[in-house]
Amino acid sequence: MNITTEQFKEMFPRATEPEAWAAALSAVMPRYGINTSLRMAAFLAQCGHESAGFTRLAENLNYSAEALTRVWPTRFPPEIARQYARQPERIANRAYANRMGNGPEASGDGWRYRGRGVIQLTGKSRYLAFAQAVGATLEDVCAKLETKAWAVESACWYWSTRGLNVLADVRDIVTITKRINGGTNGIDDRQARYAQALTTFTA
Repeated sequence: MNITTEQFKEMFPRATEPEAWAAALSAVMPRYGINTSLRMAAFLAQCGHESAGFTRLAENLNYSAEALTRVWPTRFPPEIARQYARQPERIANRAYANRMGNGPEASGDGWRYRGRGVIQLTGKSRYLAFAQAVGATLEDVCAKLETKAWAVESACWYWSTRGLNVLADVRDIVTITKRINGGTNGIDDRQARYAQALTTFTA
C-alpha cells in the first residue's frame, strides 16, 4: 500500500515537493511493514507532528531563556538560561551533554547529534544504531538525515525498533506517542493528524 501525491498533499498541505515525499515514503514504508491503512495513518500522524507537517527536518533549538528553563529546568536554571538563550548550537551541546551516548558539552556532540529526520533521531547512540542498521557511517548519517530518503528511512527504522506497528494495529496512539516522545507532548495534534490520515486512507 502506497501513499499518493494527492493523499500526501491532503495531509500535509504546507510541505514542499509533495511528489518527492510521496515517492520516498512509498519506497521505504513497506520494507518496515508500514503497509496497512492503520499503520500508515499512525506513522504519518506521528511524523507529521514531529516534523511540523514535513516542513522541518532538524530540531529547532532557538529557545528563549524562559523556554529553556521550562523545557530543561535542571540543565538551564534561570541564571544559566540567560547565558544560552537564542544560541541553538550552545543550547544543544548543553542540553544533550553526557547522555544518549554523547560526550560532555565541549565535545559538540549535542549539536552534532541533535534531532534530525521526520521523527527527530537524537543522540550519538541512536545515530550509531541507525548507521549500523543501514550499513552507513556516522558521518553519512550526520550528512544525510535531512534528505528526504534518509529522513524517511530513519523514521521507519525508529518506528520498527520501538515495535509500533503492533500498537498501530490496535489504534493505540497514546502509547505510540509515549514511545516516541517519552510522554504525551502534542497529543492533541497527533490525534487530530491521525483522524485526518484515517479519513484520507479509508475514503
